[in-house]
Amino acid sequence: MLRVAVVGSGPSGVYTAQTLVQQREVPDVRVDVLDRLPCPYGLVRYGVAPDHERIKSLQGNLRTVLEDERIRFLGNVEVGGPRLGTGRLLELYHAVVYCVGAARDRRLGIPGEDLAGVRSATAFVSWYSAHPDAAGDAFGLGAVTSAVVIGAGNVAVDVTRILARGAAELSPTDMPHPALDALAASGVRAVHMVARRGPSHGKFTTKELRELGGLPGVDVVVDPAELALDPAYADPGAALPAVNRRNVEVLRGWATAPPAPAVPEAPGGRRIGLRFFLRPVEVLGDGTGRVAGVRFERTEPDGLGGVTGTGRYEEIPAQLVLRSVGYQGVPLDGLPFDEHTCTVPHAAGRVLRNGTPSEGEYVAGWIKRGPTGVIGTNRPCAKETAGSLLADAGVLARRVLAGDPADGLRAAGLAPVEWTGWLGIEAAEAALGRALGRRSVKIPDWPGLLTAAANPPPQP
Repeated sequence: MLRVAVVGSGPSGVYTAQTLVQQREVPDVRVDVLDRLPCPYGLVRYGVAPDHERIKSLQGNLRTVLEDERIRFLGNVEVGGPRLGTGRLLELYHAVVYCVGAARDRRLGIPGEDLAGVRSATAFVSWYSAHPDAAGDAFGLGAVTSAVVIGAGNVAVDVTRILARGAAELSPTDMPHPALDALAASGVRAVHMVARRGPSHGKFTTKELRELGGLPGVDVVVDPAELALDPAYADPGAALPAVNRRNVEVLRGWATAPPAPAVPEAPGGRRIGLRFFLRPVEVLGDGTGRVAGVRFERTEPDGLGGVTGTGRYEEIPAQLVLRSVGYQGVPLDGLPFDEHTCTVPHAAGRVLRNGTPSEGEYVAGWIKRGPTGVIGTNRPCAKETAGSLLADAGVLARRVLAGDPADGLRAAGLAPVEWTGWLGIEAAEAALGRALGRRSVKIPDWPGLLTAAANPPPQP
């Protein structure tokens, strides 16, 4: 039997486990999928917006994999901490595949970024997705009338949409109740999503973009003069990827639409402003340590695919600023790490230590290739890594392991949450939803999750 640990239960980890057990070249492979959290699915549970139920339904596919008798889910297991180092983990398993993602957001690197009210979009997503590390977080939405979101990707669109949505539209989702209450009491009336380049460089998908125009009681405003700065906007036949061309057309439609009435004339209404060719240069304070706005420099195309500053500036008032300018991998104690690429050095998924493959250690997902691609991109990435591991199986299987690895985890002082524990969490969240008059509602804190995991429902 070849025993493999996959660290991380998001798509890259689950797809890696699936590939390993479904292949036929190496018989009798058993996989333990470990996760620091007591819940599986990674960013599908804690990164997909609650109103995107079609994407969240991918959990059903991941669930089918994790219910395979050759795969075991072990949550509440932190790797790289004082109890379970990477060396010890390799003593418990023939091979370990790290699928730990990219957990750190990129900073803007401008003055005032540490003022109160300046946060990462990652933190905001974690809060409204009930990530237990975000329990007790607060974004002071009741005191916010204007918010600025800096970025032009799908995460920026997500947080912009959630800020502008009405609480009644979010009530049918699994959003945690404290976040729903905070959004219901929100004073936000204007959300400005700002990009330093033009519309043809947006990283958002057209479907996500169009959703902004379908929000009840929300006007989307685009400045035609800003769009006109983009050469691709003026040339409908410009050679652009299909998604970028569609994005430009959607924005063109909003820019040429008749102007909506001003927000003060429509009490309760909200407005989304999509801004382009503005580069943040300073976060402005109100004198008390809180954010009051952002100063931007107007940019223009440099003719080389980038932008250059013009020396002209504009200030947008805001009591909340969310930066959404990308993610970075973070080092895991015991694993090599490339500080330049923020990934683990590897060759076809094999971890490299000083340029040499490290026996039994592998990577897949964002920690392998960087934060690129969509959920489906993880499939070929996982397949490559699994292929490398299986090619090494003859050497890896020579080591004799001492019993069930789960016993070794418990001996290290860990308390793994197995699949029955996760079923307990699911049952508790369904009960919470019924009590609140909603559908299943996520439990947003560690004590609540672990208590639920300790009380699984009776098994048939």
